[in-house]
Amino acid sequence: MSAPSVRAAPTERARLGAWSGAGLGIGVLWLSVLVLLPLAAVVAKGIGPGFWDAVTSHEALTAIRLTVVSALTVAAVNAVLGTLIAHVLVRDSFWGKRFVEALIDIPFALPTIVAGLVLLALYGQHSAIGIDWFATRRGVLVALLFVTLPFVVRTVQPVLLALDPEAEEAATSLGAAPFTTFRRIVLPAIAPAIASGSALAFGRAMGEYGSVLLISGGLPRASVASQYVFGQIEDDRYAQAAAVSTVLLLISVAVLAVLGVVQQRVARRG
Repeated sequence: MSAPSVRAAPTERARLGAWSGAGLGIGVLWLSVLVLLPLAAVVAKGIGPGFWDAVTSHEALTAIRLTVVSALTVAAVNAVLGTLIAHVLVRDSFWGKRFVEALIDIPFALPTIVAGLVLLALYGQHSAIGIDWFATRRGVLVALLFVTLPFVVRTVQPVLLALDPEAEEAATSLGAAPFTTFRRIVLPAIAPAIASGSALAFGRAMGEYGSVLLISGGLPRASVASQYVFGQIEDDRYAQAAAVSTVLLLISVAVLAVLGVVQQRVARRG
C-alpha cells in the first residue's frame, strides 16, 4: 500500500520590508503625479455634454481611424521585420554590422521634427528619388515605421543573445530546415519579447506628432489624431481636444491590454 501523498502547503508571499514599502510608496506617488493625475484631468475635461459630437465629427473620425490603423500596421510590420533584423544581427556576422547596429538607434536619438524633414526630402514633392508621398497616408505610415523601427529589434536582441544556440544546431544536424528550426525552437522563446516590442511600437505610433507633421502637409486626409488635437487646442477648443484624447487613451489601453494578455499566454506556453 503506497504512502498517502502529502500536499505541499502554499508558500506565503514575502512581505514588503520598510525600505521596499517606502520605495513602492514613492513610486506610486511619482506615477500618480506624472501619469494618473494628468490623465484623469484630461478624461474629466473630455467627458462632458459635447463628448459624442466631438468624437463623431468627420475630421475627428478620420484622424482617429488613420491613427489606429497606422499604429496597428506599424506594430505588425515591426513584429516581422524587427524580429528578422534582430535575428540577423545576433546570429550572423557580416561586414558593416556595427554600422547597421548604430543605424538602428538613429530614430531614438534623432529629434522627430528632423526625422520629418528627412522623410520630406526623400518622399516629399521634391523627392530625390522621384517618390511623391506628400500629404498621403503612405507617407504617414513610412514616417511611423521610421520612428518605431528600433523597438522590436532592441527588445528581441537580448533574448536571442541569451538563447543557447546548441538547440538550433542540434535541430539543424537532424535535418530540420532553417525556417522549421526558427519556428519550433527560436520563435516560442522570443515571442513574449516580440509582443512587448510591438506594444511599444504601437504606443509610440499612437502618440507620434513631429515626424508626421511635415510629410502630412497638415491636410485633414493625412493628419493623425495628435495633429487634430493640436489644431483643436490652437482654436481654443479644449473640450473637443480632450474628448479625442480620451478616445485615444481608451483605445491604447485596450490594445496594450490585449497585447499584454497575449504576451503572458505565450510566455506560459513557452
